[in-house]
Amino acid sequence: MIDRQALSDFVEQKLKDTGCFLTDVKVTPDNQITVEIDSMNAVDIDECVSLTRAIEAEFDRDKEDYGLEVGSAGLTSPLRVPRQYEKHIGHDVEVLTNDGRKIHGMLKEADAEGFTVATERKVKPEGAKRPVTETVEERFGYGDVKHTKYDLKF
Repeated sequence: MIDRQALSDFVEQKLKDTGCFLTDVKVTPDNQITVEIDSMNAVDIDECVSLTRAIEAEFDRDKEDYGLEVGSAGLTSPLRVPRQYEKHIGHDVEVLTNDGRKIHGMLKEADAEGFTVATERKVKPEGAKRPVTETVEERFGYGDVKHTKYDLKF
């Protein structure tokens, strides 16, 4: 079986000066490999083809047979690495927490430890006739959430 860590290290080295970054590597027991990359701008097909060729040159199929798929992180893919969170600052996201809460809001900031989401909530101030909308910011560690996805609205 292909060593996932060796493959991840190789891909990160190959992407070092390209503007792209690694978001996920999956290796199944039957050696089906999926490599997912992203960029602060966009990932084009030429970058995926170039990376595919580099992987095939480094990991010889004659020694160990494998299937390989290299692609970009799509809009419906969950955010996996801090750089993806940084890319989506200012966009609407959906956060599913480990305790089952689903939060919709705008991604305000992200750093190495976690991220902040601003949500709007209706609150009825004491003595008021109508509720008012206020913005509430909530901070999450990356380990505190099951997933965070780009919140598509049509």
